[in-house]
Formats: sequence, C-alpha cells, structure tokens
Amino acid sequence: MSGRDGLSPRIKPVSARKSAILSALDVGTSKVVCLIARLDPMDQSDTLRGRTHRMRVLGIGHQRSRGLKGGVVVDLEEAERAVRLAVDAAERMAGVQVESTIVNMTGGRLASRQFTGSVNLHRRTINDSDVHRVMDAAISQSMTQGRIVLHSLPIGYCLDESRHIRDPRGMLGDHLHVDMHVATCDMLAQKNLMLAVERGHLKVEAMVGTPYASALSTLVDDEAEMGVACIDFGGGTTSVGIFQRGRLVHCDAVAVGGNHITMDLARGLSMRLEDAERLKTLTCSCIETASDDRDLIAIRQVGEDARDYPNQIPRSQVTRIVRPRVEEILELVRDRLQRAGFALNAGQRIVLTGGGAQLAGLPELSRKILTKHVRIGRPVGIQGLPEAAKSPAFATAVGLLVYPQVAALEHFEPTRGRLLATGTDSYIGKVGRWIRDSF
Repeated sequence: MSGRDGLSPRIKPVSARKSAILSALDVGTSKVVCLIARLDPMDQSDTLRGRTHRMRVLGIGHQRSRGLKGGVVVDLEEAERAVRLAVDAAERMAGVQVESTIVNMTGGRLASRQFTGSVNLHRRTINDSDVHRVMDAAISQSMTQGRIVLHSLPIGYCLDESRHIRDPRGMLGDHLHVDMHVATCDMLAQKNLMLAVERGHLKVEAMVGTPYASALSTLVDDEAEMGVACIDFGGGTTSVGIFQRGRLVHCDAVAVGGNHITMDLARGLSMRLEDAERLKTLTCSCIETASDDRDLIAIRQVGEDARDYPNQIPRSQVTRIVRPRVEEILELVRDRLQRAGFALNAGQRIVLTGGGAQLAGLPELSRKILTKHVRIGRPVGIQGLPEAAKSPAFATAVGLLVYPQVAALEHFEPTRGRLLATGTDSYIGKVGRWIRDSF
C-alpha cells in the first residue's frame, strides 16, 4: 500500500508461530540507526504485553545524521548517504543483505484525530464482517488532503449502551459503534523521507510514528493499561504518545529538541557546536545544586586551539543556559496536551526516552512541571544489544522491531472488493438472496 492513497506503506503482521529476520531504520535529526534482528516465537509475557516474539540483534550500524532538520529531509543526498552508511555497517555485522526496512517518522507535524463509526446489526451475532464495516465507517472520514495516515487504531467499541468493549465479536446487539484514533503527518515530509531510504535500494515496509515506536520498546507491565505519556526527546523534535486502556490514543510533536540546547550553549559560551555537544552530553544538568557556583568547568571557546589554556567557568553558568530551554520544551508539551484534551493529572505516569532523556536532572525537572510519576525508559526485551546501545537513545529503533508484532491491531482503509465470507451481509449471502429472489 503506498503513500499515493493517503496511507503509509503497511507491513504484513509477523506470524506468532514463525521466525523472521527484520530490519529497522531510525532516521533522526541527530543520528541514523539501523538494526537487523531475528524474531523467534515466544509465550505471552505479563511484563511485555502484546509481544509475540523474542528479539536478538544480529547487526547494528549508526551514523551521525545529515540532511535532516526537525525530523524532515532538507538535503536528500546527505540523508541518503547517512542511511546507506548505517545500513551497510549493520549488514556487514549481521552477514545479511537488507532489502526492506521499517522506518520511523518524527517530523512532518505529527497530529491525531478521533473518529466514530457506527453500523446497525438488527440484533444478531457480531462477526468479523461487522467489525470491519464499523471500522470502515470511521476511517472513511479520516482522509485529509496533504496528510498521510500513519496509524489507525480502534480505541474501544460501544454496543448499544455498553461502553469500553475490547472485542465485540460473538456478542448480540442492535447498534455497534467504534472510536478510532488516526495519527497523520505531512505528506511531502513522508514522501521525501521515503525517497531518501528508497534511493539506497531499500523498500519501506512500514512507517511508524516515533512516539509510538519508543513506547512499544519501553513500556512494561500495565503502564499502557493504566495510562501513560511516553515523551521522546530527540535532537530536532520532542514527540509524545498518550496511551489509555492499552491503546495509543494521541500523539503530537513540538519542533524543539536537544540540538536547540546545544545551540544555546554554543552561542552563550562562544563555543564550537562540536564542543558544545560534548559539554551537554558529559557535563550539563538542568537542575542547580548548592555546589554549582564553586564547581568549575573547563571550556574551549571559538578561535582557541590546543596550545591555549581553557577558560574556567562555574557550573552554575552552564545550568542557567540549559534549564530555560528544557523548561520551554516541557511546558510546550504540557500545553499542547492540555489543548488536545489530554491534560496530565497528578496520578499520570510519564516515561522519558530518546537521546535527550539522558540529560542530568531531566526527571527531577519533569516532576516539577509535568507530574511526579516520572521514569527514564530504556529498550527492554531485546538481546544482543551492545552496552552503549542499551540507552534511551535506541528506544525508537528497538520499537520499530516490536511494531510488526502489534501491526494487526490497525485498520487502514475501507475494505475493497468482495468479502468472500458467510453471513447475511457478506458477498456470498447477498448472492444467495439474489438467486432466491430471482428464481
């Protein structure tokens, strides 16, 4: 299924009884990561809900991202080159050749809407055809010019007066309703990202919203059932996915991320961007301590070389540059969620992930601005990752490998063609009635 229909490529769900080798490609503003992994069937887990396979990494490759800004391709050749290098490194390590891959989507103004569909049942048993019909009725409203559907997930069903039904098949009723969550992105941004990947002779099997992928790899136990917000701090964007009753119900993104903190440090301390990035990664915190005025940090400013003595500045000066930007990002996320009707309450759980989540003091500051239940999310349930990759920065790449295990939950488009099924509303049933009425 292609983007020309207003839909992202749709992957065939991996069979719960078969093994598979899959490739995932996390194309971000800061880095490009390619993972090649083997998926083997496993028993259902109480800790990792929804997963049907255990995953083992066969190959990994990562490169500094080029040609992207805010998750959107701005230089096609540079983006293509970064993708090729990451994939080549993973292929050499795994000893396999990648022909297709699952890609994340961070930029392109991620957005969510909810649609409701309903059908009449005439007090009979609900079958697969009825479920498809009611989802067709909802998804048919979601096509918007210039937007691509990334995800389309049923949130819950309502049968007559009964609400929050997980699966209505086999039940009796008169009216069936469904609430569908549809996540979309800008069509041109999606097409350009696909183009950067496909120019490397790779087929894009599916495109997954970054906050959804990050959540799939980091959420454990009943977090998705109880309600949780997964916030992915990327280089150019910060994206958020809201889960309720086990389903993704909202996603959004703001075009501010870790690279903006790096730029603030470079400008505020007159440093090279490379040195500012190293300072942010190794030294910075967004929470002040009593000793910050006494602790000195050595920095090298623009124009200085190795023969010059580095300047000494108090740690508090660095924190005063970093903290306002982090507060801005958290407040933007909070305000966007409030406007969308998903205000964070005192009992809401927050999972912070992405490369920017490693910034010292971020959980503490998040507890002050968002809610008190905050933890750092790292990829779980995957074997063979190098120690350096067992961090929040690789959550999206791992989540892309989880996605084929849950892809069957989605419903993308009204059913086309004839439904060869039994039942009064099926194609065979209609033909039978026509024969009886005509002869």
